[in-house]
Amino acid sequence: MIDVQQAYQQAITFAAAKHAAINQLIPGTNLPYVVHISNVAMEILIAGAVTPGFNLSFAVQVALLHDVLEDTDTTFEEVEHTFGRDVADAVTALTKNDALDKAEKMADSLTRIKALSCEVWSVKLADRITNLQKPPAHWSISKIREYKSEADIILQTLAGGNTYLENRLKIKIAAYALHAGA
Repeated sequence: MIDVQQAYQQAITFAAAKHAAINQLIPGTNLPYVVHISNVAMEILIAGAVTPGFNLSFAVQVALLHDVLEDTDTTFEEVEHTFGRDVADAVTALTKNDALDKAEKMADSLTRIKALSCEVWSVKLADRITNLQKPPAHWSISKIREYKSEADIILQTLAGGNTYLENRLKIKIAAYALHAGA
């Protein structure tokens, strides 16, 4: 088994290069996308420390790679060759299927996530925790409410996956609701 530091370094180097190649920034900011994926990994590192039996090396890799298929030209085969089938399958589950209507994408992804290990559930929870920052200035109140509603669905659907991250997400949703006037 790969140690956590080696897993982190391998995955962040790969993902940072892929996201930087398309000059991807965190939406609504001038921050490079590597900040987002590092924050997701930070949530996983802390959750892993308090979650018995948690496969931290696997979860850290998935956290750092969770958007490479969705946002870059990276292929499943490339992820599989570099990180193994389990990581590639997890990243695929966390990737929205663009062939579906917008309304179906979340449910489809959550169904695929739920078919995998609790570490994959944890990455989805950590991703939404990280995304529940101050909304971009151009978002309408209805968009903010929709995003909060999606967070509620994620929390409900992935209940039982990781108690620590579920509690973190509840707190973030409550704070985010203030932006939605809810």
